[in-house]
Amino acid sequence: MARGRLRIYLGSAPGVGKTFAMLDEGHRRRDRGTDVVVGLVETHGREHTRAELEGLEVLPRARVTHRGVTLEELDLDRLLARRPQVALIDELAHTNAPGTRHEKRWQDIEEVLGAGIDVISTVNIQHLESLNDVVTSITGVTQHETVPDEVVRRADQIELVDMSPEALGRRMAHGNVYAPDRVDAALANYFRVGNLSALRELALLWLADRVDEGLGRYRTEHGIDATWPTRERVVVAVSGGPEGETLLRRGARIAARGAGGELLAVHVARSDGLAGPALPDLVSQRRLTSELGGTFHTVTGDDLAEAVLDFARGVNASQVVIGSSRRPRWRTLVSPSTVEEVIAGSGDIDVQVVTHRFAAGRGWRTPRRGLPRTRVRLGYAVALAGPFVLTQLLAALPEDPDLPLTVPLFLLLSVLIALLGGMGPALLGSVASSLFLNWFFTPPTGGLTISDPQNAVALAVFVVVAAVVAWVVDRSARRADQALRAQAESSSLVALSHTLLGSTDQMSLLLQQALDMFGAEAAAVVRRPAQGRPAEVIAGTDAGLAPEDLRGPSLPREEVDPDHDLVLVAARLPAGRQRLLAAFAAHAGAILQRRALQASAAEAAALARDSSARTALLSAVSHDLRTPLAGIKAAIGSLRSTEVSFSPQDEAELEAAIEDSADRLEALIGNLLDMSRLQAGAFVAHPRPVDLGEVVPGVVRGVADPERVEWHLDEDARVVVADPGLLDRVLGNVVENALRHQPAPGRVRVATSGLGDRTEIRVVDTGPGVPEADRDRIFLPFQRHGDAPSGDGVGLGLAVARGLTEAMGGTVGAEDTPGGGLTVVVDLPSARAEAP
Repeated sequence: MARGRLRIYLGSAPGVGKTFAMLDEGHRRRDRGTDVVVGLVETHGREHTRAELEGLEVLPRARVTHRGVTLEELDLDRLLARRPQVALIDELAHTNAPGTRHEKRWQDIEEVLGAGIDVISTVNIQHLESLNDVVTSITGVTQHETVPDEVVRRADQIELVDMSPEALGRRMAHGNVYAPDRVDAALANYFRVGNLSALRELALLWLADRVDEGLGRYRTEHGIDATWPTRERVVVAVSGGPEGETLLRRGARIAARGAGGELLAVHVARSDGLAGPALPDLVSQRRLTSELGGTFHTVTGDDLAEAVLDFARGVNASQVVIGSSRRPRWRTLVSPSTVEEVIAGSGDIDVQVVTHRFAAGRGWRTPRRGLPRTRVRLGYAVALAGPFVLTQLLAALPEDPDLPLTVPLFLLLSVLIALLGGMGPALLGSVASSLFLNWFFTPPTGGLTISDPQNAVALAVFVVVAAVVAWVVDRSARRADQALRAQAESSSLVALSHTLLGSTDQMSLLLQQALDMFGAEAAAVVRRPAQGRPAEVIAGTDAGLAPEDLRGPSLPREEVDPDHDLVLVAARLPAGRQRLLAAFAAHAGAILQRRALQASAAEAAALARDSSARTALLSAVSHDLRTPLAGIKAAIGSLRSTEVSFSPQDEAELEAAIEDSADRLEALIGNLLDMSRLQAGAFVAHPRPVDLGEVVPGVVRGVADPERVEWHLDEDARVVVADPGLLDRVLGNVVENALRHQPAPGRVRVATSGLGDRTEIRVVDTGPGVPEADRDRIFLPFQRHGDAPSGDGVGLGLAVARGLTEAMGGTVGAEDTPGGGLTVVVDLPSARAEAP
């Protein structure tokens, strides 16, 4: 069975008329003889939408009861049994009521499409999953009903239903969207002109991308290689050289000239894996591309021009921006430059050649790396002395050698010189060898005259062969050098990455790796001096390193970021290893950036905790401060009333109620102040030996129900080292908490016991207890076991008790009471332990 086709009307905002457009399409298809059924349409009380339903078959809705409320949803089974040709189903992103077959309406539509039924549906741009956070930041309203972009993207047809903000405002003012009493509030909030303009732009851009995807598929299916410049796409070819920033900025300006312009940077990496540009340069250009609003791409190819043009055609680019060649002008006479090849093969793609200060003839050259200097110098020495030595050896032969012997020998010498020293020594050696051949072994000898034309041709071929062999050897040597450097860099970076991933102190490990890699005496990351801030060593392998030790101009140095440098001490760094040092600097920059992000995250987490604590405090205080205040106010109001006469006993009860509420209020405010001082680190304890026999009775007398508290002190565990005032607050909070959870008429027991140099004060209740997983949580601020709103207090008692105890050098914990309940254990140093 063929799958049905899906058509979606995409609205830029609520009320633009997408449901009306869907119903209008249903009428047109019905008039053409198509079997059309309305599966579900939401009119939202709009008369024009309700009138448009007339003449269309509307299926009854399914009724679903959830928590005593009856909801109406799409009757999926009825629709599948009816099997129309086209079904109209409104609100693609709708969430179905619990108990239906699918959670979302778009899943219902998927099943309908699978049954071979065409579907026409609607959705607003704010309901697309990828735009949810953007819409929230614009409108301030979080959309809880969303649909995955892929569902909408798979639609066979997407039609935008759009309307200007002013026109939508007039439609709302006429009462065509909301009831008149809701219009003013809607226009002042969600439907502000700025919100509607932003949503409209989002819809246009999102749909433009989908249209572009469809265009790309069409061109691929039909094999169209020619560029269709439907929008300004600018491809900037970057090599990693210093001119990249100029090219990217020029490309961004070109792309910004037209609406919807795109900037795409492309770097062509060698397919043979040889070393390319410095890694930090590419990272910097990738970052700049992102800041300019473009995308950075890396492709692989041996022919730079062909790779750039293939990429440009693949993305349907309208222009290619490329920098003028850095090659010397004489080399363009031998072989065309990449710029010329791009221009020649561009076809209908415009090519912008941007000049820059690093172009040929402007004082910048690409450094050539090949054979070591000592080897080249040795090659020149052999090129000068070799022909003379070979001539002496041939002259020492009994008979004068002929050209068939001497030419191959001198050619062999030229090849050996090329293998040893490369191109320069080989050319010098071949010229010297040809001169020696001509003077000593080519008739007439003793001069540079050549009598036989064949000998002249032989000497010319000799020079050409020597030059070609030297060029091949020199090129091979350079390729081998690049390959070795690339292999060494890759191995070093891979080893460095694996090591850093498993390390907690990444910067120290990075600097130690730099010591081993470059043979330096010390390495450090230094912050540069700035206005009002001296230079500073952020991290180093030697604790005695000072900024003054790292200022030498000869020290190898690489920029980490705009504020820091990576410096090696007493290291001779070959030019070929500067790239590797730059890679180490890039790693150091990433570590510094990670540290900054971790610090920002920690600060944000602390702010979030403070905000959460403030929110919890306000929520709790709004209820729990009001309760005792209300009791005090009610009791005072009764006493002052002249309409009722109270007996002395009643007045005493009201006065007791006032006193009790005031005590509760005082305790509550005291805990709040203690908690704020603890969090601010402003609590200072003054421990001294304290007799529990003096503290515990006072605590018991001060609780709300002292008759329900019994206590017993071990004679060997009576004296502790604590702050008397803080200890009174700790035990008072713990005992009050136990009484709150101890069912009447049960009693709370307070007992002490000695354990080595510590004294444990146990407050035992036989209440419901606390699960082991929640025992640490009950000591957090604003936590009440069970979160019972009927409980009094803001959940600070145990948190304050723990904070005060820790300030005195003790601990507070909780454990099970045998037989059920909770035992809170206050552990303090014994006075016996402090006596010495």
